Amino acid sequence: MSPAAALVLLITVLITSFISGIFGMAGGLILMAVLTAVVPVATAMVVHGAVQMVSNGYRAILWRKYIDWAIFRRYALGSVAAILLLFAISWRPDATAVYLLLAAAAFTVWIPKNWIDIDVQRWGQAETAGFLLQAMNTLAGVTGPLLDIFFARSVMDRRAVVATKAITLVFAHLVKVVFWGAALWAAETVNALPPLWFFAAAVPLSMLGTTLGGKLLERMTDIDFRRWMRLLVTAVGLFMLTRAAGWL
Repeated sequence: MSPAAALVLLITVLITSFISGIFGMAGGLILMAVLTAVVPVATAMVVHGAVQMVSNGYRAILWRKYIDWAIFRRYALGSVAAILLLFAISWRPDATAVYLLLAAAAFTVWIPKNWIDIDVQRWGQAETAGFLLQAMNTLAGVTGPLLDIFFARSVMDRRAVVATKAITLVFAHLVKVVFWGAALWAAETVNALPPLWFFAAAVPLSMLGTTLGGKLLERMTDIDFRRWMRLLVTAVGLFMLTRAAGWL
């Protein structure tokens, strides 16, 4: 990776961590869109996973008192089942498939809430979320609004939603790094990853962006929170469709 490309990605890390600090997931979609535009899919998955683990991990620490640990434990049970299945199948999508998966994940933000009666606090639904979202995150790189669908009907406030989603995403991205990192290692292309100084710089930038985003989240109303998230995610979905079609 050239120094210029690394610099662009570091700036993107700061901006997308800020966005993630507010909305919890839109920043991850944007970062994945940028990464897949400049590096191979496997490399993008590992870099994205490492950065998002830091971003979500730091956000989970900042909002730790709002984390619903009971939901996370149930979510983790479903995730483990997905992990076993993914490693058994060992299928990894190509770039076009990833673009389509990312677009599909983004456009789920427009699914009317009254079409799906899902609440992560209900029996069995956190486990279902863990299975589906772990599979999606590992293969597409992000969960997108799919994670939000499970929280949309809950009675949790926005801080509890952001905090609980953050801890589930730390786990999901860790699995993704291992899954795609194993592919890089097997292909002996680990040197395709950015240099260590990139990750050393990305960590504080991710923490800074998350902190600043959290401050804005405190000032934002629930209505504005959901409206802006929908617009951002839709724009990313349209971009990924153009990538899949080969127009960009």
